Amino acid sequence: MTEKRADARRNQETLLDAAATAFIESGVNVPVRDIAARAGVGVGTIYRHFPTRADLIVAVYHHQIEACAEAGPALLAKSATAHAALAGWIDLFVDFLVTKHGLAEAMHSDDAAFERLHAVFLDRLLPVCARLLEAAAAAGEIRPDVGALELMRGVGNLCISDCRDDRYDARRMVGFLITGLRSTAGP
Repeated sequence: MTEKRADARRNQETLLDAAATAFIESGVNVPVRDIAARAGVGVGTIYRHFPTRADLIVAVYHHQIEACAEAGPALLAKSATAHAALAGWIDLFVDFLVTKHGLAEAMHSDDAAFERLHAVFLDRLLPVCARLLEAAAAAGEIRPDVGALELMRGVGNLCISDCRDDRYDARRMVGFLITGLRSTAGP
């Protein structure tokens, strides 16, 4: 029974990853058959798990939040420095924000399914960012006066223009921001 549940989880993750990619490339109104083909499943499988497009969008958003939240502690445990873990997490956060911008239109609709998403986003990701900042500050690698909300908001603001102008490189700008966090006494 455990193997079947693990297999079902993997299948659902594949489906959610395929939907996220499709949303980024084509917007949230991409045909469900395109998402199904990308995931290697039938259209009926998508509707069985997600009866409405709003259900699918919310599930993609939650899936991406969880992946980003779980990555923070893992990066902190395996990275050479806390600053490297923070930089790696911010890179994943940028990936998440790119997906989020693909979902922005749907999230600003009047659909009740989207009401709690921003609160979930903050509840899950702020503590992860704060822990990474605290670890890097405690190691003397970054300045200690940067808060999680201001950093996440700053990264978010740098990413907003990325989808509107091919001449703008959000990752490059975020890289400058991460470099600027370094303390003058740090490595």
